[in-house]
Amino acid sequence: MPQPLPRADFARQLFAQHAQYREPGLDFRRHLKHADLQQRLAKLPTKAGFSQRVLGRSVEGRTIKLVSLGQGPTPVLLWSQMHGDEATATLALLDMFNFFQAQNDGFDSVRQEMLGALTLHFVPMLNPDGAERWIRRNALGIDLNRDAVKLASPESVILKRVRDSLNPVFGFNLHDQRVNYTAQGHLPATISFLAPAYNQAKDLNPVRQRAMQLIGAMSEDLAPLIPGHLAKYNDEHEPRAFGDNIQKWGTSVVLVESGGWPQDPEKQHIRRLNFTSLLAALLAIARQDYARYDLAPYQALPENSLRLRSLIVRGVALPKAKGGPAKVDLAFGRFEKTAANLRDFYYRSEIDDLGDLSNLRGYQDLDGRGLQAVPGKAYPKAVSSKDELLAQDVNQLLGQGYTSVRYLGKEKLGPEPLPGFPLNVLTGTGGPASTIAVESNPDLVFYRGEQVAFAVINGFVRTPGQLTSEGN
Repeated sequence: MPQPLPRADFARQLFAQHAQYREPGLDFRRHLKHADLQQRLAKLPTKAGFSQRVLGRSVEGRTIKLVSLGQGPTPVLLWSQMHGDEATATLALLDMFNFFQAQNDGFDSVRQEMLGALTLHFVPMLNPDGAERWIRRNALGIDLNRDAVKLASPESVILKRVRDSLNPVFGFNLHDQRVNYTAQGHLPATISFLAPAYNQAKDLNPVRQRAMQLIGAMSEDLAPLIPGHLAKYNDEHEPRAFGDNIQKWGTSVVLVESGGWPQDPEKQHIRRLNFTSLLAALLAIARQDYARYDLAPYQALPENSLRLRSLIVRGVALPKAKGGPAKVDLAFGRFEKTAANLRDFYYRSEIDDLGDLSNLRGYQDLDGRGLQAVPGKAYPKAVSSKDELLAQDVNQLLGQGYTSVRYLGKEKLGPEPLPGFPLNVLTGTGGPASTIAVESNPDLVFYRGEQVAFAVINGFVRTPGQLTSEGN
């Protein structure tokens, strides 16, 4: 009789083979709206063991469904997107559904093992109204993860009711966190775990301890895939939160926070990690081999902290003040702004901090020693059409210290940066921002002597000679 596939090998192979289970057409987080989710759920075959039922409706009447699978004695509940703008795990759940439908991929015995030991219950997109607008809160403006006690929202009532009716042994509370959290050293905290505290004293009982043991197993599975990028979320007790309360109600809760990864703005790599980690965790529960872990692996996870920025330029000289030029580190933060179509986004940036930033790191970290930062200039000749704007020699303009062009055309431009144009576009009568201060967003040109080394425009590095009509 063949030996069971070791869990570590299962995780490694899942990660390598993720593409064959990946739900197509979901390259962008904001594109998965409620109607699209329902179409995808409607295709789940009952012959593969899937069942579905409507748990209730959101504030605006959108259905919230429970998807169930398996016949085992251990119930497990996974819920995602209780914050509408945190969709990474929802995408991973759809990939998991494809995994459970697959056959003859080398995992048939593992699937049989999991579904024979577990009954799986999924609530994808608990907050569909928030997902529709790509906002954290629901249509009433309530943060569902602060509504476990008052139950003022129908979505909160649904989650409480399904938890109480199923009484799952394990629960997975699936979230996204900001991309500027760090893990080990200054590496991005790509996945952060937490076994939430059920009281202010942060006591341990068998329920919370079981969650910590499972996180130990999950950390062991992910560590070879993203070494140094695992962290632990702050365990301060929040008496209104669902994770803390569900832990108190007797379900071992594992909080999963999807953070940041370089060059992964749509969190597709992190989606793959969620897929891998959650399936491997289900196998650990099915085999009960999480019980062999003590608390040391959980306790050894570094607590994540906000020590990462989008861009840092170090040791740069600011314009002269009394006593001569100050030499500082400049940190820029980029913030996603949802476009008017609610499906796309653009960035608005600002100086996040300045001074001695030796305790911080940037996704892009540049040596600015020997450079002087000067606010960029607006090109004095206005343009009157988009075609004329896009025809500008942006390399020549930037090389002369110009970072913005004034547009006086009749075709209205939105608040978003113009796609394909790497400089700033001014549409009013005012000039470009020039204040070098925290929370400002100046276009800065960095000179080495009289030569432009590069510029930072809306938080992005632009280098003369490397710009194209599609930006850089």
